[in-house]
Amino acid sequence: METLLELRNVVKHFPVPAGGVIRRRYKICKAVDDVSFSVEKGACFGIAGESGSGKTTIAKLILLLEKLTSGSIIYEGKDIQDLSGQDLMWYHGCVQTIFQDAASSLNPRMRIKDIVSEPLEVQKGKVLSKNNICARTEEILGKVGLGPDNLRKYPHELSGGQKQRVAIAYAIILEPSLVILDEPVSALDVSIRAQILNLLADIQEKESLTYIIIAHDLAMLQHITTHIAVMYLGRIVEMGKTEEVFSNPLHPYTKALFAAVPQPTPGKARKTAELKGEICSPIDPPSGCRFNPRCPYAITECREKTPLLLEVAPGHQVACTLV
Repeated sequence: METLLELRNVVKHFPVPAGGVIRRRYKICKAVDDVSFSVEKGACFGIAGESGSGKTTIAKLILLLEKLTSGSIIYEGKDIQDLSGQDLMWYHGCVQTIFQDAASSLNPRMRIKDIVSEPLEVQKGKVLSKNNICARTEEILGKVGLGPDNLRKYPHELSGGQKQRVAIAYAIILEPSLVILDEPVSALDVSIRAQILNLLADIQEKESLTYIIIAHDLAMLQHITTHIAVMYLGRIVEMGKTEEVFSNPLHPYTKALFAAVPQPTPGKARKTAELKGEICSPIDPPSGCRFNPRCPYAITECREKTPLLLEVAPGHQVACTLV
């Protein structure tokens, strides 16, 4: 299949103040460190990992909300760091996002019809008439399950699920190719999560969209993604087709992450021991494999040598010395 987005050796470091009055001192927070992957058109690519692993930073880099320290991000054959003017506006129209908390992402002073139609007015206001924009807004709201009676409402008049539907409509009204979803259902009640996930799946199929989904919910990622990358402390430790990674996890961190999912059978013994300790600081990451301080199988080589992300089976890559 054709590649839509490709990250090549992406690095993002943040300077962190470390004291000093006359002359400020800084340390370096290695949020993302040498990450590479590609997303094919029509795929649903999931990124999993603990808080602080660098998932959201990758999303911000793709959305140009943060600048790369080094590396490159290629979208449809173009390096997004080199885009400017009309090309930059084109890119912002092709790549959209759905935020974790829809309530805070919607302007409380604007009506729903104005919120959803705003991207269209900014991008194509000189081409489309007001009647065409209104018609397109009603059409998109209908696709996400919101009727015309919601057009003149304000965000506070909607339920949590309805606000998320508005956020989805806002993201797809420009007919993007890529949508980045950061924890799209974590702020919703369990009773309506399945509705939103089914809606996202239907929209992806009808609109031929490509998704990048960032989430902690492994069951959700297993259900809707086609490929998955597992991150730990700024690096990808395992990546491949979702079915392959879930059926045959190879990295000790991936195994521990999957074993932490609650079991439906009471009293069933876990196959993998629980992780001890907390994720290390990205300001002072451990040498070698970054997971080695918490890995029950770590050997001397794990502490001295950084493992490469290598293919161990067709489409299945792992960064582990033992594997």
